[in-house]
Amino acid sequence: MTAEFGPCADWPVYWTCDISGYAPALTGYAVTMATRVLWALSGRRFGTCTTTLRPCRRDCYDAWPWGWSQWGADTGFASSPYGDWRYWFPMSCGQCSGPCGCGSLSEVVLPTPVSEIVSVKLDGVAVTGIYRVDNNRLLVRTDGGQWPYCNDLSKNDTEPGTWSVTASYGEDVPDGARLAMGELACEILRASSNQECKLPAGIRSIVRQGVEIEYLNLNDLLEKGRTGLKLVDLFLASENPHNLQQRARVYNVDRMLHRRAGT
Repeated sequence: MTAEFGPCADWPVYWTCDISGYAPALTGYAVTMATRVLWALSGRRFGTCTTTLRPCRRDCYDAWPWGWSQWGADTGFASSPYGDWRYWFPMSCGQCSGPCGCGSLSEVVLPTPVSEIVSVKLDGVAVTGIYRVDNNRLLVRTDGGQWPYCNDLSKNDTEPGTWSVTASYGEDVPDGARLAMGELACEILRASSNQECKLPAGIRSIVRQGVEIEYLNLNDLLEKGRTGLKLVDLFLASENPHNLQQRARVYNVDRMLHRRAGT
């Protein structure tokens, strides 16, 4: 499961133009719009969001595959003392720690990627020093204890019988995005003030005095994940060369999802 909460804050910007003549509100709108555009065109990867989840513990029995078998036979199909019966059982039970481990780990699968664990609460009390994060998504218990089976979702996470994980998800915005943000936000400012800007117009060509002038079309560029601005497109080419719309995802329809309480 991949986290996608949208850009929760404006990206940092290094202005490539003089903004002293623009109203602060307008520059703020331009930064917010530039953030949304670059976030989408770069594959919805960058920027972190902090949210609180009310998770369910991962157990050995969550593992796949499950299969038909019969107790007490090498082939899995010998007769039992009680007749010929079969049942479902988790074929990989006890392997929560992976093929290298000798035992199971108590862990929680969080949306990926986890940037930082802000807090973990058990029975309403914040705990520290008893967990770590593996693979940017597994919250592993390290003190020999077990994450709770039950999570009373009718209560706030400040009360007994509850537990929660507050974490920041996503990737930090690359430093190179600052210049891209500055160039795009400047052109948005100019366009919103009816000034000449470098953003391609929504026209393809103009014929004047027998001379035809071809223009880059913004819609065509956006379909290719580009804008026609040098610094912006350089950033996009380096961070999203294949014009991916978002991260690849894998869904397990049988797995219980985390609850984002209050959303």
